[in-house]
Amino acid sequence: MSGGGVPALFDRALLRRRLERAGRGGDGPDFLRRRVAEDLEDRLAATLHGFPLALDFATQGPGFAAALARRRGEGRTVRAGLRPGPGVDLVADPETLPLKGGAFDLIVSGLALQLVNDLPGALTQIRAALKPDGLFLACVLGGDTLHELRAAFAEAEAETAGGSSPHVAPFADVRAFGGLLQRAGFALPVTDSDRVTVRYPHPLALFADLRAWGAANPLTERARRPLARATLARLVEIYAARFADADGRVRATFEIVWLSGWAPHPDQPKPLKPGSATARLADALSQVRAANMTEN
Repeated sequence: MSGGGVPALFDRALLRRRLERAGRGGDGPDFLRRRVAEDLEDRLAATLHGFPLALDFATQGPGFAAALARRRGEGRTVRAGLRPGPGVDLVADPETLPLKGGAFDLIVSGLALQLVNDLPGALTQIRAALKPDGLFLACVLGGDTLHELRAAFAEAEAETAGGSSPHVAPFADVRAFGGLLQRAGFALPVTDSDRVTVRYPHPLALFADLRAWGAANPLTERARRPLARATLARLVEIYAARFADADGRVRATFEIVWLSGWAPHPDQPKPLKPGSATARLADALSQVRAANMTEN
């Protein structure tokens, strides 16, 4: 069990050790981190809101902090990482946030929170750490991520071992993340997703990237024995047969879900109460149709 009696789906101690090992090797390929850092800049450019004090929370690598630094007029950014490293101001785990209430104007996080056992609790703590009208903007891996690998694992183990064990984390879908933002007390919550298809020369090249990221199976209920050679061989065969393009390269999907929400403030827009509208939609549409007929 994790803190607060929440079941420990992810082995956080194992994950920290793997991330530390990955950090010594440069944190692995950075194509996903570059993509989400560029998306972060675009999303922040859509608001004129000022953010004097920002927190980059649990993001692996400096990409988000650099994106914030490039934002014109941006103030100070504090980096909180899972492990010590260059540019990291404090070490913090998303499950036990050492954050002062109402301290930050902006909190961002890149591809980290999907491996938190108590995500509702983490989001509630993040909301509490924002100043009124402060913005939370993060991306996480969504439910469609590595669906090819999940399917190939299940089929290969069923054929070679007579059953299957969990190998790929069961990430939530975009609608579930929206509900979590509301539950945590965010105002104006928004979620959207972006699917990225990466092509590899061989399934084992995908496995190498996952290890380099420190993202190999982090599940608490993972099998403790090494994967049998027969299962691995069959897994590679199934993956190549079902998820390869005409040139022989295999596909791997990464679903990136973006979350945004604001700490409540009296001046924020409020949705109308049901039944409080002063005009009927049908009347408005009739006026538009009449105007179009007049113009024609």
